[in-house]
Amino acid sequence: MTERLADIIHRIIADHGSAAVAVSGGVDSMTLSSFSHRLGVGNKVRMIHAVSPAVPAAATARVRALAKEENWRLDVIDAGEFSDERYRTNPVNRCFYCKTNLYQSLAAMTGGMVLSGANMDDLGDYRPGLQAAANNGVRHPYVEAGLAKADVRALAQQLGLPALATLPASPCLASRVETGLRIMPSDMALIDSVETWLRRELQPDTVRCRVRHGGIVIELDPETLSGLPSDRRTAVLDALREQIDETKGRMIQIAAYRRGSAFVHANEAAG
Repeated sequence: MTERLADIIHRIIADHGSAAVAVSGGVDSMTLSSFSHRLGVGNKVRMIHAVSPAVPAAATARVRALAKEENWRLDVIDAGEFSDERYRTNPVNRCFYCKTNLYQSLAAMTGGMVLSGANMDDLGDYRPGLQAAANNGVRHPYVEAGLAKADVRALAQQLGLPALATLPASPCLASRVETGLRIMPSDMALIDSVETWLRRELQPDTVRCRVRHGGIVIELDPETLSGLPSDRRTAVLDALREQIDETKGRMIQIAAYRRGSAFVHANEAAG
């Protein structure tokens, strides 16, 4: 597994002279960054992290910390998606415009091949970002090596990065906004604040703060949700409103986590 992945990365560098990993702060791209860096290719692989209101501060801090620990060549940029009205209007293929801005920015500043952390499991989902990658010639080393998400987590463990190996999935903050609602920096800050507070208070396996036409929906994993009787839920919401001013005056509900429910809810409303 690792031999094939290493061979793919070496061949990419041989063919293109250099490569840049688009590192988001998640397990896939951070593991790919560490693995590539440890191949001993020097400065021929650089890591680039894009910041914006849709990127949690914790993700950027995680990238910077691992870059310092591993001595990566790291650049932090603004890819400019918040200046793109096609992205801000939040269509169903919003991710296409986000990734287009990202990949074009990376290609312009590096001149080498751009690598993503997409794995085999991603191919079965609706992923407009993969179309943006195809349009911009981005390579997916995990896919080329046949690695799925479980393989990536195993690789992180093998690299001696146990915290990374168990890092929960957490898509960008814009993914919490119901399709069709405008992407606003203020909502990104609200989502990040709410999720950060809930992680600290409840230690859930999964938490999503969804912004919908009707208000805010906090989604929790089934185990955490089952441990919150109605009176406790009321207390949590009261404390949340007390701690985070932006939640005051907004309808807030607590519900079970549904993957991709920003899409699901929009489709149900349209139907």
